[in-house]
Amino acid sequence: MKFRLPTFLLCALLVPAAVAVQLDQPAPKTQAQPPADAKRPLLWKVSDADNSVYLLGSFHLLKADDYPLPAEVDRAFDDSASLLFEIDPAAMTAPDSMAVMQKYMAYEDGKSLSTVLPKPTLDKLSTLVSAGGGSVQALEHSEPWAVSLGLVLGVTRAMGFSPELGLDRKLMARASDAGKPAAGLETVEDQMRAMDAVPYAEQAQGMDEFLSDPQKAIRQMSDMHAWWRAGDVAKLDSGMRAEMAQKTPESYRLLDVERNRAWLPQLEKRLSESKKDNTLVVVGSLHLLGSDGLVEQLKAKGYTVERICDSCRTD
Repeated sequence: MKFRLPTFLLCALLVPAAVAVQLDQPAPKTQAQPPADAKRPLLWKVSDADNSVYLLGSFHLLKADDYPLPAEVDRAFDDSASLLFEIDPAAMTAPDSMAVMQKYMAYEDGKSLSTVLPKPTLDKLSTLVSAGGGSVQALEHSEPWAVSLGLVLGVTRAMGFSPELGLDRKLMARASDAGKPAAGLETVEDQMRAMDAVPYAEQAQGMDEFLSDPQKAIRQMSDMHAWWRAGDVAKLDSGMRAEMAQKTPESYRLLDVERNRAWLPQLEKRLSESKKDNTLVVVGSLHLLGSDGLVEQLKAKGYTVERICDSCRTD
């Protein structure tokens, strides 16, 4: 798999969902259909002597037939007194969040899109934008990752995916309805700063691969969704995390490794300070995979870690 933009944007960050709250139109109403395959959650339980933290791997854009959620998720939700997300739910719609996003989407070093993109990539983008009646000049002040985000949101919308149906958004609403406190592991600015730090070369690389073969990107997005839905850790790890680490190492370090390191003490604090209350932690699936993932990092610290997946036991 050579196309890494969905991994970069959909699994490492909550940014698409956060931006959608501010910019996107409401999701079209769709008729829920019976699921065509088994749904297995990416869910782990991390325990010390007196309480637990559940780790749930999210997919930030989902479809109506991804619901209802597997029973294991419902049980973890019911067993948790509070929830932790990448971003505090209150920040998702805070008035100043859009201003923070716009700040990092733009250039502060005098550059522009046409100066940071290779000409062949810029030409492909211009062709695509012109076909839709737009002009690439209107994007001159946007960084490549922000332009790519718009492309991905457009394509995934056409595929039936919606940020409003994303697992994070659904569980945020459910926590609010249940009166369970919810908080964030980082701020909107933390996420945007990480995205903004990704080298232009790696940002441009992902955009060029998307523009070169959008149909391939669509197929690969479908594959990733199917792997997530089936709870296939091996395929997600090799097709997402390992690929990103190999091909765009700086993106991987900034968006996955460094953020995991910042989150780990917060998860341990939940285990050490709360003697009986459990917490459900919902983060992008990429953050739970591989040796750099939160699952293995907590296991290495001596906590008891078990995968919660009813049907996996019979495989």
